[in-house]
Amino acid sequence: MATNKELLSKAIKYLSGALPLLFIGPSLIHNAFINKQNSWHYLVLAIGICVCGAAIYLMILGLKTMMRSLFND
Repeated sequence: MATNKELLSKAIKYLSGALPLLFIGPSLIHNAFINKQNSWHYLVLAIGICVCGAAIYLMILGLKTMMRSLFND
């Protein structure tokens, strides 16, 4: 049962891309809720939600690719 090193490195790239988004997204959402009097409140909130969604997507894609590299062959 050999590991596909190319797929594993691709999975690690996906997961390393998701890591900063996991911190940036909630920070943007928190900032949007603190600054409700600002006119940019809804835009910052939407960007924060999109960043969180991108983090979740990259995590799922990375874990799926990692499982495929470890167990498919």
